[in-house]
Amino acid sequence: MTAVTPFRVDIPDYELDRIKRRIREYEWFEEPVDAGWNYGCNQAYLRELTGYWLDQYDWRKAEARLNEWPQFKANVDGIDIHFVHERGSNPDNLPLILLHGWPGSYFELLHLTGPLAHPERYGGKAEDGRDVIIPSLVGYGFSGPPPKPIGPRAQAVFMDGLMTRVLGYGSYVVQGGDWGALIAGWLGFDHGADKGGAVMSIHMNLVGVRPGGNAPAGIAGVAAPPETPEEKAWAVYAEQRMAVERGYFMVQGTKPQSLSYAMMDSPVGVAAWLTEKFHTWSDLSNEGKEGGHIENVYSKDKLLTNIMLYVVTRRFNTAAWQYYGVGTEGGFAFPPGQRCETPTGIASYPREIAPVPPRSYAEKAYNVVHWKEQPRGGHFAAFEQPEIFLEDLREFLRNWG
Repeated sequence: MTAVTPFRVDIPDYELDRIKRRIREYEWFEEPVDAGWNYGCNQAYLRELTGYWLDQYDWRKAEARLNEWPQFKANVDGIDIHFVHERGSNPDNLPLILLHGWPGSYFELLHLTGPLAHPERYGGKAEDGRDVIIPSLVGYGFSGPPPKPIGPRAQAVFMDGLMTRVLGYGSYVVQGGDWGALIAGWLGFDHGADKGGAVMSIHMNLVGVRPGGNAPAGIAGVAAPPETPEEKAWAVYAEQRMAVERGYFMVQGTKPQSLSYAMMDSPVGVAAWLTEKFHTWSDLSNEGKEGGHIENVYSKDKLLTNIMLYVVTRRFNTAAWQYYGVGTEGGFAFPPGQRCETPTGIASYPREIAPVPPRSYAEKAYNVVHWKEQPRGGHFAAFEQPEIFLEDLREFLRNWG
């Protein structure tokens, strides 16, 4: 067994002072008179957010909240992985690993720890409790960086190593959103019980790894085309949703280092880059409609704690690498003619920026045993709609976890 070392978040004062100094020194510039959020992060809101960051935000208070749950580090295949590990009220249940994505962090899932590990403290039953593990992905937060970009399939190897070789679990369940959903897909495909692995079931709120289609020789990761009218309509809608949102992906997927030279030197730049995504990708109205203020869903403290986990750890750079890594790994599809046979639950949120496909298409890639159309919510489902998210996940776990 690999050694596990207790960990606490404790950022030195000089680093916090440096960050505040960089924010104060930031030189603001013009934006179009009709900007709003159309050209990127709205400057009026960003000025408001950074002002709060300087004068009211309390990192030490946020740090105390991060440290409420037991955290550890362990080396997996040469890289130190940071993770929360809360042993649940019923050790007979399968352990659950929760996987974040970009531009999120383990913080966006941390509030789920108590309800899932100790439901009796939240009006539930102790018999439903289970061990909860929430890692920082490789290259994110307090986890170490890879020597070069890796994609979600390689991340899955590290996460499985954490669960089996470090923590000693012989079987477990996975939940993931954003990159976490792709990692969950590869965990189910490569490490599922049907292949002698430890993954018993997976639950996702995004379908990232698609069914594989035929492609020219030497080209991997091409998704199968939609076939039914419903699938074709979804493909058109998904393309329309992503058409104006793909710029960040192209930059991070091709030239992440060039972007990072600016971001690593600018807390304000990181705040703008991340906040705009939380604004655009979330269901801010809480009614499944367009529009709404970002603080309908996220407080400034929540936004800033997530931002700080990129800034204080200096992980913007290596977190962005994953977009490059997915390309070198082969893309977003399983091998043609193969699918993930691990029992799979899928939740579809109406304002997901990468819309979940029809069940008929998802079933070409996954052994779908649980399907939920949610009434509201967007890309950061667990962060935006924790009650709806928990209700669905609990239902899945009762039957398949």
